[in-house]
Amino acid sequence: MFIHITNGKVHDVNVLDVLCSEPGSIYLMDRGYLDFARLYALNQNHAYFVIRLKRNTKYERVYSCPVDKSTGLRCDQTIKLTNADSAKDYPEHLRRVSYYDREKKRRFDYLTNHF
Repeated sequence: MFIHITNGKVHDVNVLDVLCSEPGSIYLMDRGYLDFARLYALNQNHAYFVIRLKRNTKYERVYSCPVDKSTGLRCDQTIKLTNADSAKDYPEHLRRVSYYDREKKRRFDYLTNHF
């Protein structure tokens, strides 16, 4: 278990700098932690992450897996980042999974390095 308490002036993403990631672990995070250099460091340590994707993230689809849309899934894609800085910070492919919640009438997009 990991607990890190800060005052309200510390941005969420800075916690990734003090996190002692363990290989094989899966870290679930909200959009506030989206920093591709820090996420790539987790990847290099053989740890996995699942994070909500920000709407302004620039990417290109490389491959799409079939999904059963009756489950709420909308897509399961392999993507590459296309913004120059993001692509430099995270040079490998990522997985994008999109889910539609019918009750809340909301779509959720997730990004992970777990294929």
